[in-house]
Parts: sequence; structure tokens; C-alpha cells
Amino acid sequence: MNQNTPHAPLIIDVAGVELNAADRRRLADPLIGGVIHFARNWRDRAQMSALNAEIKAIRPDILICVDHEGGRVQRFRTDGFTRLPSMRILGELWMKDALRAAQVGVACGHVLAAELRACGVDFSFAPVLDLDYGESSVIGDRSFHRDPRVVAVLARSLMHGLLQAGMLNCGKHFPGHGFVKADSHVAIPVDRRSLKAILADDARPYEWLVGSLSAVMPAHVIYPKIDARPAGFSAKWLQEILRGKLGFEGAVFSDDLSMEAARQIDGESLSYVDAALAALNAGCDLALLCNQSIGDGAVLDQMLDSFASAGRDGRWKPNPTSEARRRGLLPKSPAVSWDELMQSSAYRSAVRMLPKS
Repeated sequence: MNQNTPHAPLIIDVAGVELNAADRRRLADPLIGGVIHFARNWRDRAQMSALNAEIKAIRPDILICVDHEGGRVQRFRTDGFTRLPSMRILGELWMKDALRAAQVGVACGHVLAAELRACGVDFSFAPVLDLDYGESSVIGDRSFHRDPRVVAVLARSLMHGLLQAGMLNCGKHFPGHGFVKADSHVAIPVDRRSLKAILADDARPYEWLVGSLSAVMPAHVIYPKIDARPAGFSAKWLQEILRGKLGFEGAVFSDDLSMEAARQIDGESLSYVDAALAALNAGCDLALLCNQSIGDGAVLDQMLDSFASAGRDGRWKPNPTSEARRRGLLPKSPAVSWDELMQSSAYRSAVRMLPKS
């Protein structure tokens, strides 16, 4: 992909612990802007480093991502990776010692980012900014706290730690997923509160952190008093509220378009391609489609063919601003090797500060 390509909007996965021919072909496509890894892509540090080096050899500008938050959402857990606490642990610590909790938040971010970058990963989809109402099984202990003020302070601490290791951040799931019980992986959550109520509570961390957030991922949740579409497909949420009212200028990722709620729009179940087009046309910069490389990968190949057609017939217009936002998420500094990291006093100090699991 040359520097003049106007927009690489698709984030996909690869099938296993090394690239196959189909992976290599897809990664070379100029529409692919990133790769997201899962536990199935991990065997050990040497393998992960080799996999990422091969990806970068095909596309040096590609963004290599992972969901690596701590607690139960941590893709790499062996071969030296530190077991990170759930964010709820930091919230509980806050109630006992707020300054200590903020320090531990910085340490968590530093360790998280430093270990990933030492294995060639550029970016993690963290932190979770959802509030913990005690109702949502899919959010649960991934949330720092019920109080949006505590969430904002601890998230800023974690983001500072990420930045210490040269990694940017992604707040999720805008404007808030914690209030609804349904799991958007398998159902369509509906939050019937008013815009005023959501902005006064769940969305406050986004308002307070708007100048520090590098990226945002919207929720696969419908807020019918604001829009009939889920937030990730809603120009009202993404353009009018997130960018207009709150002033956010960073990148917007769709959540995983393979999820059940992802393709239920205006009462219809859309194809993967139409869902990705809807997300981008609503205001997302990048569309995320996970777990489709396994098997024959026909969905991904159809997606690439259909996007090329959509660009030709005007259903989708490449966006140079979105491409600039994507490239802006790439690390600005070189990563240190794992051996160098193990000798880093800042890293070792951060590890010592983490709560013992």
C-alpha cells in the first residue's frame, strides 16, 4: 500500500499462529488497515513476535491490535506475560486509597503496553469506560466503578501508563454499555433512558477525557429516545454528539461487526458488507470484523470485493481524514525487545506495584 492510498478502513483477523497464503493475500489489500489478534493467534512470545514481524513485512503501516484489558479480557497470559487485574480491582482500591489506586492504574497501563509492544503489538482496545451498574454480565468487572468521576480518573491513569510505553488508547463502549443487561454478542441491548440522563452519567467520562482519548469504540446498543439505530451506526451519536457536542477528534472504531447486534439496523439483518458500509457512512473511521478468517475466509474475500465495488459505484467514499486518524494510532517510538524490557527499571517498578492475584 503506498502513501497515497486514501483510506484503509477494515480491521480483520488472521487464522492462526502463523500466516497462511490467504492471510498474506488479504493483508496486502489496500483496504486493510489493521489486524486484531485473539488467543488462538498466541502460542508464545517468539511466535507472536515472528507473526507480527511477517505482518509488518507485508504492510509496514498496518495497525496490529488486540483486546487486552486485564482481568478476564487478556489474550496473552503465558510465557512471561503479567496477569493484569480486572479494572474493578482498581475501583475497589480507590475506595480505600485513591492515590494508590491512581498509581496502580498507571502501572497497569505501563505493563500492559510494554509487554504487548515488546511482542510487536501496536494497540490495545482499552480502557473500558462503561459504568458498573451491577447488571451487565458482558461488562461486569471490566468496569472501574459505578461513579463516572472514578472511572474517568482511573482511566486517565491507565492511559498515562499506556503512553509511557508508547501506546495510545481506545475508550469503549460509547456512550455506555453498563446499564443494559443483554450481551450484544448474542442479542440487541436496548437502553430506554433519555439523552440528558445518558450524557449526565454514562457519557461523562468521554466528556472529561475528550482531549486525552486517541480512539473511541461505540456500543452495539440501541438508545431509542435518541436514535433507532445502535450507536455504532448512528450519525446522531457519532457525528452530532461525539464529534459535535463533545468535540472528539480521534479515531472511531466500530465494535465487532460479526456480533449479533452489529447487523440489526432499522429492523433488518444486514450482511457483513452492508453493516460495515453503514458503520463507516455513519461516522466510524474503521470497521472491525472478527473471527472470519477461520475456514475458507469467504466472508472476508466477499467484503474486500464488495468494498471495491462500493467505492466504484459511490456507496462508499474513501476518507483521507479517517486514514490520517488510523495512521495516527501507530506507535511513534520504537519498541524495546523483551530482554531489554526485563532490564527496565520503570517496567520492573510497575510490575511490583500491581495487586497480587
